Amino acid sequence: MTQSGNPIYHYHLTRQSYQRTSLLAWLMLGGFLLCALLGITGGMLLWPTYSHEFTLYLKWQDALVAGSWCVALVSLGGCVLVLRFLHALHQGYQGPMLTLEDKNKLSGRDLSPKNFASIFWLVATTFSCFIAMLVGLIPTVLIGWTLHLSNPVLLVFATGIAFLLSLGGLIVSVPSGLFFLIGLMGGISFCRKMGARQTYILNSQTTLRINGFVLAIIQPDSPESLIDLQLLSPQDQRQLLTLLRERWAAEAERSWNPGLGDEIEAALKRTEYSLI
Repeated sequence: MTQSGNPIYHYHLTRQSYQRTSLLAWLMLGGFLLCALLGITGGMLLWPTYSHEFTLYLKWQDALVAGSWCVALVSLGGCVLVLRFLHALHQGYQGPMLTLEDKNKLSGRDLSPKNFASIFWLVATTFSCFIAMLVGLIPTVLIGWTLHLSNPVLLVFATGIAFLLSLGGLIVSVPSGLFFLIGLMGGISFCRKMGARQTYILNSQTTLRINGFVLAIIQPDSPESLIDLQLLSPQDQRQLLTLLRERWAAEAERSWNPGLGDEIEAALKRTEYSLI
């Protein structure tokens, strides 16, 4: 923790936390790169194995190629998210991760390793929507098979059933495709906000919670921040919690986050164990 001439307190990531989080990020980046490589390789190997003439139905080879390229696409998106987090992590290590100014202005970055779970679920959910879209299109693949039946009656009957199933499959494919596009667009916004520095003015409209040693900051018209206090040294943890307690106690009738006092006390006890 460093303090300037004015009552401004800067709190930095510990070197151990920075190295551990960086290692996890590089491992995740390597995993996404491997998946992207497998997806691209699979698509390139499948592409020359069949003809690409236009048909009114979906070829099963097209579905496999699209799935392979989707794996590559979402994996590359995951790589971008991890690189964005690594950049924010480096900035949070070179500069302060958390700043408390005049006990009324709080700025910080969410550099918790829990961001990796958010990245994984965003990528997995987006890919799941694409798979659901393909599942809805499976009946159109059946049309390609029924058209090759030798019995005319069976051909007409089977093709008609496959066509009706294809119409029903659109009920699944269309929403899933929309959610897939929303996931891709949402990833852009998520990437911009990940690890970004957020500033809050601590007033009656600001809600602070400490749960599981994670400081949650909620304020109207501002994104919610979750600051993992375990990334700080025990001394910085105790200093920050003490300053927040003083700010809370100085508020008239303690109307500012009425339950925060007990949460701070519980967190301070944890810091005492860490110091011991």
